[in-house]
Amino acid sequence: MKVILKEDVHNLGFMGETVNVADGYARNFLMPKNLAIPATNANIKTVEHEKKIIEKKKIKITAELTEIKNNLEKTDITIPVKVGENEKIFGSITSMDIENKLKEAGFNIDRKIIALDSPIKELGVQTVKIKLSKDITADIKVNVVPEV
Repeated sequence: MKVILKEDVHNLGFMGETVNVADGYARNFLMPKNLAIPATNANIKTVEHEKKIIEKKKIKITAELTEIKNNLEKTDITIPVKVGENEKIFGSITSMDIENKLKEAGFNIDRKIIALDSPIKELGVQTVKIKLSKDITADIKVNVVPEV
């Protein structure tokens, strides 16, 4: 089924795009959540008109995400962990740990957008990427220190 996206949908597409999805996905998820509309001729004409509105909305969202990016990059996160002999840490730091520390710092960031290649397993400062949108990525510093 062809649908026109009304919002950005992770791993599917962006506002205003026409995408082809499974019928059940469109009927049971996208349409009830008001994320998409069927791509009929009438809706395509309507969307052409609304693309101008969508572009303004994208500009506003991009400005907000840029501000969030700048604030994130100013923030350093310190995560205390238990260490054993030779400064080896027990366990590892995952995106969930980083998400929790960001929430404590006042940011509402979902762990799914934290681009952590593999869990952090050593002490020190690590740079972690947070993908806010397809064009905007913030680099934050995560400082892993021994628990006192």
